[in-house]
Amino acid sequence: IMRASPKVATYDLAPEMSAYELRDALVPELQANSADFVVVNFANPDMVGHTGVFEAVIKAVETADACARDVVEAALGAGYACIVIADHGNAEYMRNEDGSPNTAHTTNLVPCILAADGYIGSLANGKLGDIAPTVLQLMGVPQPAEMTGQSLLRPTAS
Repeated sequence: IMRASPKVATYDLAPEMSAYELRDALVPELQANSADFVVVNFANPDMVGHTGVFEAVIKAVETADACARDVVEAALGAGYACIVIADHGNAEYMRNEDGSPNTAHTTNLVPCILAADGYIGSLANGKLGDIAPTVLQLMGVPQPAEMTGQSLLRPTAS
């Protein structure tokens, strides 16, 4: 499911972007359990973060948070596992030391939230390269030797 971003000069003018439309199209598909694997990108915090407009970034983050909540609830209700992650920071650091807006990606650590029956937690210092092995483990697919990352999941105690 793809939803085009709004045609605006800069995304601070439409910080919701197309997140609600994407959510509204995706939730029924998740509830119907119609796919084996789903990747969702709510790009609002990243794209609006590049504008440096603080109030718009707040709206973008609130929108992404609300939509992600609805998608995760629908996914878990249908038996899917969920991994919520970002590949870089941006919206969490809005002002440079001189007071100017920061519009660049950051190298700050980002959270990785895992929600799946039978699994808890993550490695304290995981990396982006650990996500693919984690997905493979969740799907019951063996990890190829060429893949050097480590799964972030550990089974729950029975």
